[in-house]
Amino acid sequence: MKIVGAAVPGRGIKVLTEAGASDAAAYYANADVKGKCKFVPASGAASRMFKDMFAALDKLEAGEDLATDAPGARLAAHIREFAFYSPEIFSVPEGSAAYRKSALEKMLFEPGLGYGSKPKGVLEFHRYPSEVRTAMAEHLVEAADYMRGADNICHLVFTISPEHRQLFEDALAEVKDKFEQRYGVKYDIAFTYQDKATDTIAVDTANMPFRTEDGSLLFRPAGHGALIYNLDKVDAELVSIKNIDNVAHEKLLPTTSLYKQVLMGEALRLRDIIFSYLHRLDAGATEELCAEIESFLKNELCVAMPAAATFSERVAAIRAKLDRPIRVCGMVRNEGEPGGGPYIIEGADGSTSLQILESVQIPKDDPVAQNAMAGATHFNPVDLVCLLRDYKGNRFDLLKRVDPDAGFMSSKSYQGRELKALEMPGLWNGAMSDWNTLFVEVPVETFNPVKVVLDLLRPAHQG
Repeated sequence: MKIVGAAVPGRGIKVLTEAGASDAAAYYANADVKGKCKFVPASGAASRMFKDMFAALDKLEAGEDLATDAPGARLAAHIREFAFYSPEIFSVPEGSAAYRKSALEKMLFEPGLGYGSKPKGVLEFHRYPSEVRTAMAEHLVEAADYMRGADNICHLVFTISPEHRQLFEDALAEVKDKFEQRYGVKYDIAFTYQDKATDTIAVDTANMPFRTEDGSLLFRPAGHGALIYNLDKVDAELVSIKNIDNVAHEKLLPTTSLYKQVLMGEALRLRDIIFSYLHRLDAGATEELCAEIESFLKNELCVAMPAAATFSERVAAIRAKLDRPIRVCGMVRNEGEPGGGPYIIEGADGSTSLQILESVQIPKDDPVAQNAMAGATHFNPVDLVCLLRDYKGNRFDLLKRVDPDAGFMSSKSYQGRELKALEMPGLWNGAMSDWNTLFVEVPVETFNPVKVVLDLLRPAHQG
């Protein structure tokens, strides 16, 4: 990656006033949209969410107790504050090492909750006076607030693992009718799987193909970048994307909903400007029009165009940059250490663009890249809105917009043996490399991921 600099307010990140946010939300409310859908990556088990708890249980089983500030001890001490707590399941007297061990076992394994092998989407996240909601249920509540169509239908797509299908079906059945009646909507829910054909081969530490005990090659799911195939099959113009674990208690819904509508309004406003330019180009390109579009691309989207040899080449290059899928990504102020997030990149054709990079994509031996990372002000919460149709109403072929060189290797293990896994270009990273991108600042209150189980003790997840 040739990094020009970090995207910051005034250069790559749009910061709206309160009035500007209201205007964007109103634009969404009044815009014409040919179908909309909420797309929720929800694959995989929640094993990483409970990694510290498995380690704590190993320690207790070895006869050691836990320090009072250790994650496992904190969970046991605050067990009553979790939405999944019930006195019937967590019945051992509190306070002892035996209690801590029992609490962990009841949470992680059957015949308790069995959360150690279940997907995040079906775990109970939030408690209310009359009910407890899973992460999936909270996404349904959100959708009812800001994604319903004129027909009051909410379309959602959850990308899941095949082995978890029944768990999701059961979790949906528990709330679907109740929520439809309560919120006055109808839910159209689709479950899709990451295509096995996108799995990639694993290698060992010597970079030789990794073989299992029976000598067969080991293939692994190629990360969330493989979900571009699932997104490409969504038959809607507007798609809102947010991870399964990024939900909050309903008390924060007004802020969450407002800024999701802001992102959708900004995306639709951008669409209308770009479509207008393309129609004007169809009517006849002029030097003045090209200069106007180039100024718009540079000032609004950080797309600086390289010099063209001829006027016709200049027009073709401008048209190619305009006629692309659109994404508007929420960006949160970085209150910790700068890392992966929004950057300005120079591409192979000499043009610049806005891209989301993971920290592993930023070269450690490039002082310009390191300075850019040090100067980063925002990070990527995975809260984006996509527009998937062109100005003639046709669907874009998203698979042709992927940067195949933007994948990366990660260190994993298989039955205790180390391996290297190849991940496809990330869904909101290299898989959307050739898109028109706008970054918009959103409040930190809209970002409430549950990466570890103790995150559920944060105020955003408590009633």
